[in-house]
Amino acid sequence: MRTHLPFWLLLLLYLLVGSLFAIYTPPWQAPDEPAHYNYIRQLAGGSLPVIAPGDYDQEYQGTVISSRFDPQYSVYIAFSYEDWQPPLYYLLQTPVYLLFAGALLPLRLVSVLLGAGVVALAYAVGQQVWPGRERRWWWLTAAAFVAFLPQHVAILSSVNNDALAELLIAALLWLLLRMPADAPAGARSWLGVGVLLGLGFLTKATVYIMVPVVGLVLLRLYWRQWRALWQAAVRVGIPAGLLGALWWGRNLLVYAGLDPLATAAHDAVVVGQPRTNEWLAIYGPAGVLLRFVRTTFQSFWGQFGWMAAPMPNWVYGPLLLLTLVVGLGLALAVVDRRRTAGEVRPGQRDGRRALLVLGSTFLFSVLVYLGYNVTFVQHQGRYLFSALLPLGMGVALGLHTLARPVLVRWRLGEGWIPAGLALALSALALVALFKFIVPYLA
Repeated sequence: MRTHLPFWLLLLLYLLVGSLFAIYTPPWQAPDEPAHYNYIRQLAGGSLPVIAPGDYDQEYQGTVISSRFDPQYSVYIAFSYEDWQPPLYYLLQTPVYLLFAGALLPLRLVSVLLGAGVVALAYAVGQQVWPGRERRWWWLTAAAFVAFLPQHVAILSSVNNDALAELLIAALLWLLLRMPADAPAGARSWLGVGVLLGLGFLTKATVYIMVPVVGLVLLRLYWRQWRALWQAAVRVGIPAGLLGALWWGRNLLVYAGLDPLATAAHDAVVVGQPRTNEWLAIYGPAGVLLRFVRTTFQSFWGQFGWMAAPMPNWVYGPLLLLTLVVGLGLALAVVDRRRTAGEVRPGQRDGRRALLVLGSTFLFSVLVYLGYNVTFVQHQGRYLFSALLPLGMGVALGLHTLARPVLVRWRLGEGWIPAGLALALSALALVALFKFIVPYLA
């Protein structure tokens, strides 16, 4: 119990910071929050939403957002463009909506609680990646990064289906990493993977990145054991397919043409959204690339509201330095890995599988993000949060590797790395809330 006491303290701090964000962030000043709220409102009224013309009005939305959601403007019209989304998150929120008469704060607090599950699973995934009590501070560093990244706190304290999608991705990562290397193809754990994957299909399209990740793990474990590979794939595919079919079949009945994910219906409605080809004509390739890199970096760490409240450059400068420091630590870790290749260490697990699972999750997240920006201008770093657990593991590995020369002489000092990261990022998140979000977006 004493081993995990720092984690419980970190989780309590996350709940405090997340609750403060939920309470003090002005209504609707989180990306797409009115549209997610309206989905819940329609479910509470007894209808499963269908995206249709009129659900998105770029000009009206611009007026409302620029007015900082002045009460004279209704958020119940032209803010229903999330009606194409799968329903699971909204179904979970509907009883809360009914119990509290549609109040926004209780809905936000449910997202905060789902986020607590993401933080806990970041810690649990760290345990699978680096087994052994001596690496407990590594687990905590990864969890601290996931818990207190300012933009992540802002998203997890809003009405947004990202919270549940991230929770399911984290649970899948944990299951895939804890699967024994000699797990039989008929193991019940594969059914669990299939159920989680199917629930992801009912939550958000971002969870689809886990389909190839699961496939790669199956191939690694059962390569050349074709019968076992088929058996495990069936155990994953049947529950995932049955759950997903509930949504895909409904969309085939509701929307015209072959549109099981409702993406074509969505793209036909969101007319007026900035397109990348338009920006290329205005700014040129170099200009678009510069804006893409700068805005992605800033909005990954924190650019709040509807991208209208960035932090000042004196904040982004140290965050860039931290990013470079982590990158240097990761480079040193790669060099050390090559130097000690072939050594067997006590408690060592299937490190290559961990690299496969975390690396492929990160890669597919980046590819989806880039693919989305090929068509639409969506330079928002929060779209990379589907890979936040792999990134958290990278931060832990980089910082602890870089600090190793000092820690050899001062072993007890290793606990200061997660403590310092948690305190610094949580303080930055609170400064962002009370200095940038509340004053500028209220």
